[in-house]
Amino acid sequence: MRISGGDYKRRRFQIPKTFEARPTTDFAKENLFNILMNLIDFRSGIKALDLFAGAGGISAELVSRGCSLVISIEKQKAHHDFIRKVMKELKVENNIAIRRDAIQFIKRTREQFDFIFADPPYDFKDLSSIPDLIFEHNLLTPNALFVLEHGKNNNFDNHLYFKEKRIYGSVHFTFFQIKEEE
Repeated sequence: MRISGGDYKRRRFQIPKTFEARPTTDFAKENLFNILMNLIDFRSGIKALDLFAGAGGISAELVSRGCSLVISIEKQKAHHDFIRKVMKELKVENNIAIRRDAIQFIKRTREQFDFIFADPPYDFKDLSSIPDLIFEHNLLTPNALFVLEHGKNNNFDNHLYFKEKRIYGSVHFTFFQIKEEE
């Protein structure tokens, strides 16, 4: 896993071969953050949520780019422990790794976030319900952005809060945002 930008650019962490996670490819991650850097000023006190955090690659990018707080939600113990290890090696204190089921977290938290990223397994049975859950549980601050990573079998173009879609190989990113007039 490589951090592609920010304070910890080019730092690498070896993901254990036993991990079941499918990390976002470097190509897709770099392109995603090229877009995000034009939409979000991460150094302006942004509070971010990384759902289905896996090995923590997106969380590390968010911390590196200056988010004031990044909460990483991952239910697999080994993955959760790896995220904590990476953040400890980076000597950062603005990451909270929580070992919990992402859907349960969405349903129970009362916090709001300026940016949310979710990367569930592409075959996750409730993947298509994640955007609705985010909005039903009011997890976004006004004008906040939610990005869902998914495979080609999901299409959210007709979702009420659909903003845009970007495709990088087999990786699809769908952006959601409450429109300003609402």
